[in-house]
This record gives sequence, structure tokens and C-alpha cells, in this order.
Amino acid sequence: MLRVAQGCSRRLAMSDLAYPPSQAQTRPALTGWLAALATVTIWAVWAVATRHAVTHDLPPAAIGLLRFGVPALLLIPISWRTGLFPKGLGFRKGLGLLGSGAPFFLIVALGMQFAPAAEIGPLLPGTMPLFVALIGWLVFGERLGRFRIAGFALILIGVACIGGYGLLFAGNGAWRGHVLLLSGACLWGIYTHAYRRSGLSALQAAALIGLWSFLILLPFGAPSLVRALGDGLAGPVILQAVVQGFFSGVAGVVLYGLAVDRLGASRAAAVSPLSIVMAAVIAVPVLDEIPDRAALIGITLATFGVVLASGVFSRSASKGSTRT
Repeated sequence: MLRVAQGCSRRLAMSDLAYPPSQAQTRPALTGWLAALATVTIWAVWAVATRHAVTHDLPPAAIGLLRFGVPALLLIPISWRTGLFPKGLGFRKGLGLLGSGAPFFLIVALGMQFAPAAEIGPLLPGTMPLFVALIGWLVFGERLGRFRIAGFALILIGVACIGGYGLLFAGNGAWRGHVLLLSGACLWGIYTHAYRRSGLSALQAAALIGLWSFLILLPFGAPSLVRALGDGLAGPVILQAVVQGFFSGVAGVVLYGLAVDRLGASRAAAVSPLSIVMAAVIAVPVLDEIPDRAALIGITLATFGVVLASGVFSRSASKGSTRT
């Protein structure tokens, strides 16, 4: 596998020489945007599938075991080479990576039991880029242009519109779900920066997170999973294994890592609110939930915010300016 990867790298490097510098720079960016769009599609399907599972068929620990057990098994050759804790990773960066595994999943799955499905999108993927930008600014001194700040402001307004009145004033205990989902978004923001500075490849990160999370969840999720199979829920278990394990656990992590590598942490995370739109559309036939007028306005604002926060206009402005 290593030789194949090295051969692919040499071919990619040689192919870059066949194109002008502008095209050689554009192609990695295009790859990054395509990977980011594929990632948010997986996130949207994952959000709806997880919400359905935790409110109908399976407890969070059992779903989490499927979510991380499949990638842990598929990526075990990589885990065998890197070990349980790769050399040079460091404790803080390792903790930031592992926080996106079992802790993130359990917090978010528990939050989905309290918060209505219409609020999951704006509170989780909708606030991820805000946490990424905030951490980058406070911890790493990253600076944001005016267009990107305006984009984040539109995303924040869109989040408030999508959540609607119940987001802040609901008295039915949904606030517990709100707090948990926001905590999960913060953990993902920490992971984004930790991965960016970890020196690991996307597959290595996926293998590390999958193996540790599987070991953590095994004593809690295995009994629930056995009971579910005994109750005749083999169909939902298989479906969750595919959605959670393969698509979210392997494809989603690898694609998101590719997007971060090609676009940078903030731009990769800025695309995440698009999953709000996709999740809202998928939830109509699957969960029989139709967004209200405020939610539709919020989706529109968040979408425009994504365009601004992606840095497209800032990049165009910088190209048009002269450098000394």
C-alpha cells in the first residue's frame, strides 16, 4: 500500500509539471471543494439516520460501536503500523484528535434524543465553522478577512432563524440537547485544528480515532447490540453499520481530512452548513418533518454565509491587489 501511495504521489507530481502553474494550483483546490461537498452530504445522511436510530431502534452506545467498529476493522493494517499512539503526535494534539471519536459521538447522540431534528443541523454542522474560526483566532492567531467575518455572521443569523423560537425559549427540556450539540461542534472544531497540525494522513487519523473509540465503547455498546440482534433488529443494525461505519466512519473522515489538506481548516469547515440544507431535505421523507418559514429563511442566509465564509471573494480580492 505504501509503495502504491508513493507511486501515486510521483505520478501526481509529474502531472502537475504538464500544466501551467495556475492550473496546477487550481486542481488541488477543486479536489478539496469536491471532497468537502461529499463530506457534508455524508454528514446530512448521518444526522438523519442517527436521529432516527436513537429515537426508534438502538441506544447511542450500540450505534457508536457500529460507527467506530467498522473503520477500526477496515483500517487495522494502518493502526498496526502507527500504533495506539503515533510517535511525535504529542498529548494535546492526540487528545484533540480522539475527542472527535467516542466523546463526540456520545455527546451528539445524546443531544439528538432531546433536541428536535430541525435543530440538529443548525446547532451541529451549522456552528462548526464558527468554532473552528474562533479557536483559530484565539489560540493560533489566525486572521479573518471582512468577507469571511460577514459570512460567519450570516451563518450565525441563519442558525438562529432555523432553530426558531424554541431554540432559545423552549421549556420542554430541549435546551439540554442544544448544549450537548454545541459541545459536539466545539469538539469538532478542536479536532480540525489538531488534525491540521498532527502530521497524520487522513487514513492514519481515521484508523487512530476508530481504534481508540471502538475500545472505549466496546464494554458499553456490545451488550446493547447483542440485545438488538436478539430482538429481530438485524435490518436496522446492518443499515447503521453501512451508514455509520463505512460512510461516516471511513469515507467521511478521509474526505474531510482531504478537504482540510487542500483548503485549510477554516475553509473546509465553512462548507459544513450546506449539510443543513441537505439534512432538511432528507428529513422530509424520512422523518416527516417540513421546515417552517423561519427555517427556510435561515437555510438561505446560511447558504450565502457559506459562500462568503469560504474565502472565495477574499481570494479574488487578494489576486486583484498588488504585492510589494
